[in-house]
Amino acid sequence: MASGSDRNPIIIGGLPSQVPDFDPEETQEWLDSLDAAVDERGRERARYLMLRLIERAREKRVAVPEMRSTDYVNTIPTRAEPFFPGNEEIERKILNATRWNAAVMVSRAQRPGIGVGGHIATFASSASLYDVGFNHFFRGKDEGDGGDQVFFQGHASPGIYARAFLLDRLSEGNLDGFRQEKSKAPHGLSSYPHPRLMPDFWEFPTVSMGLGPIGAIYQARMNRYMHAREIADTSKSHVWAFLGDGEMDEPESLGQLTIAAREGLDNLTFVVNCNLQRLDGPVRGNGKVIQELESVFRGAGWNVIKLIWDRTWDPLLAQDRDGILVNRMNTTPDGQFQTYATESGAYIRDHFFGDDQRLRAMVEGMTDDQILHLGRGGHDHKKIYAAFKAAVEHKGQPTVILAKTVKGWTLGPNFEGRNATHQMKKLTVDDLKGFRDRLHLPISDKELESGAPPYYHPGRDSEEIQYMHDRRLGLGGYVPTRVVRSEPLALPDDKTYASVKKGSGQQSIATTMAFVRLLKDLMRDKEIGKRFVLIAPDEYRTFGMDSFFPSAKIYNPLGQQYESVDRELLLAYKESPTGQMLHDGISEAGCTASLIAAGSAYATHGEPLIPVYVFYSMFGFQRTGDQFWQMSDQLARGFVLGATAGRTTLTGEGLQHADGHSQLLASTNPGCVAYDPAFGFEIAHIVQDGLRRMYGPDSENVFYYLTVYNEPIRHPAEPANVDAEGIIKGVYRFSEGTSGSIPAQIMASGVAVPWAVEAQKLLAEDWNVKADVWSATSWNELRREAVACEEHNLLHPEEEQRVPYVTRKLAGAQGPFVAVSDWMRAVPDQIARWVPGTYQSLGADGFGFADTRGAARRFFHIDAQSIVVGVLTELAREGKVDRSVLKQAIDRYQLLDVSAADPGAAGGDA
Repeated sequence: MASGSDRNPIIIGGLPSQVPDFDPEETQEWLDSLDAAVDERGRERARYLMLRLIERAREKRVAVPEMRSTDYVNTIPTRAEPFFPGNEEIERKILNATRWNAAVMVSRAQRPGIGVGGHIATFASSASLYDVGFNHFFRGKDEGDGGDQVFFQGHASPGIYARAFLLDRLSEGNLDGFRQEKSKAPHGLSSYPHPRLMPDFWEFPTVSMGLGPIGAIYQARMNRYMHAREIADTSKSHVWAFLGDGEMDEPESLGQLTIAAREGLDNLTFVVNCNLQRLDGPVRGNGKVIQELESVFRGAGWNVIKLIWDRTWDPLLAQDRDGILVNRMNTTPDGQFQTYATESGAYIRDHFFGDDQRLRAMVEGMTDDQILHLGRGGHDHKKIYAAFKAAVEHKGQPTVILAKTVKGWTLGPNFEGRNATHQMKKLTVDDLKGFRDRLHLPISDKELESGAPPYYHPGRDSEEIQYMHDRRLGLGGYVPTRVVRSEPLALPDDKTYASVKKGSGQQSIATTMAFVRLLKDLMRDKEIGKRFVLIAPDEYRTFGMDSFFPSAKIYNPLGQQYESVDRELLLAYKESPTGQMLHDGISEAGCTASLIAAGSAYATHGEPLIPVYVFYSMFGFQRTGDQFWQMSDQLARGFVLGATAGRTTLTGEGLQHADGHSQLLASTNPGCVAYDPAFGFEIAHIVQDGLRRMYGPDSENVFYYLTVYNEPIRHPAEPANVDAEGIIKGVYRFSEGTSGSIPAQIMASGVAVPWAVEAQKLLAEDWNVKADVWSATSWNELRREAVACEEHNLLHPEEEQRVPYVTRKLAGAQGPFVAVSDWMRAVPDQIARWVPGTYQSLGADGFGFADTRGAARRFFHIDAQSIVVGVLTELAREGKVDRSVLKQAIDRYQLLDVSAADPGAAGGDA
């Protein structure tokens, strides 16, 4: 971990502007020297001297202005490159075999009758970058720790498979099963890095572009967090993220750069593969994306290493005394460089060097073929090694390496640098022959002309393969590899949950507060208390979690170097280098990235963490749903709390805050177990079950989503004969009707359960209806179980047919069923087909708005009086009451007058 002296100061590169000149004579001498350099040696020489002075000033820790963009040349000069410790000839042979197998695998996947696609151009451009990492930098897990965490660029996955094939980690059958995961099971390979699909191989899902960069940042931060809290020794772990220059357009790619710099995450390196192309065209055709990214990263406080030219340019740059070559490099746009990548040496001579006699003179002694092969730095192993080594040795800042490459490199003129190369998947026989010749592989024309092109393996005993194994042995094992070493946790007994099960007595509290009270008891547990990771986006006080500030404290690697304005308060804001709470600012994307990193620590580092992420429910699955999908893919575990849930509980905030659909969005995520509890004792059973499922002996790769509300209610004590199974499975009878003669059933969830209880009373007193109230703790889980039953019955018609739990649970209930919640009707409608009787739902469909809670519920017709009319309507449809009572009830309760509703409890504001 970087020491305080290594970290960035608060003001980076500051320059005093109000300092008097104490020695004007000395100042004039310096100015005269600069004038003389300009007059006698020219502006370029003077510029060089200035740059060297700035470089020396930084070495001496003298504050000077930061240069946001430097010349379009390598950051590491040739004279400063370290010794390359590998055997470059062997590594070239290894890489050639990897390149071939990666391309052939995708090409074979395009054979007739299959045609499952794939991408070959991305890996072709980044192959050398990966190869240097595999051979010299990426640490494995064989030493018992987490090794390095490598976020591979999703579209480069064929190359990672191809390398694993050479190492006998994958078979030829596996390669032929690329993108055929079911039809070629168990040998199929996923299209991209998907840990859920290949849980022993991939660690981090990255192909939803933009999620790799933010995930890597928060993984590096989580490593530091775990080390600071002495949960795991992550001091040797380095996080690598391989990204595309087009990918950097995604907001998540650049949105959290400052946190990496602010916390001095020198355990993090971004490698941006700047092949200058997006999926369908240039990234910055009229500009220079490397220069642009350099400015962005420098401005955010990162160390920037540009890797632009390979060694063939070194002699030319060495003779560029007047800077004309560098100027040409600086002023040539990316679109033109792409054209040069597809043209002949003669074209480059005429158009890049040709219109300036000094430039043309530089290459007079070079053939057109030599000019054609003036290469880019991202394909030069020695230059790459120098950049990687400088990155891992840099202290106090994260590093980004901007490596210039050619998309489709070595694949031949039909692929290299072409706008369509990302979508090109099939190599013709002529393409294959040219590719083979470029790679110097011993494959005959006959083999290429007779069916599918063959894979190439130099032999298990070959020099190349032994070299690969030796390098991985020296670096601690094979990468990528996902290993789960964690042991089940010793979970708290029932006593820990007793307090919240007692109810709230005469006090009214929100379900959010009931959860917080339970969490406080759980965090006191000697076995698992320290493993809780609290996460919130700048809203701890809103959620009543400021009570954790004095004890758990907020994580900050620098501690608290100021006196807090609220330091005299009991619940004062408190930061600490060993804090347990992650305060990620106003960034749900950042919080979710922290959640994923913490939730997968059981695999990454062999130490389970229990993340608890609390947020405004409207800003969860809706805003960061892609990351929650990523969380499921990464097999992460933990608790997600959608607070201020419901369409009508936070109506003072209005449309953008009124969540009536996150439960529906949660239902689309197969790894999410979602609940909508009404009372504290329900929360206790759900959380206890969640800890068992995620951290017990038979742990599952799921995460729990609980929607909790900000509306205070009195929580009843847990009934003596509580139906714990029903709570967990999704529905139980909360209140049995005691008066009335006409039977009916009301199903409700979350904040709607008290409305249902009030409606039960009105139905009995006003309409002689005896209604039972059912608490539907999880519409989603009921549906999921019912679908599983139907799937089984579909495929096993000869066996006894399974009956869904919801059908069995409601089997003895009489009368129509009316479901109500603070969600849109589609949420309870999920179970409609399995309810044994007439079923109708009431819900808050449409946009939310600012008003009182009562007015909002009357508007959506989900309040107690509306529930009464809903039940009566269904009874009238069944002929159990006369239809005339419907108009009577509407008039009696003034359902058409929103202003007539009881405004309800105050507190609709955030």
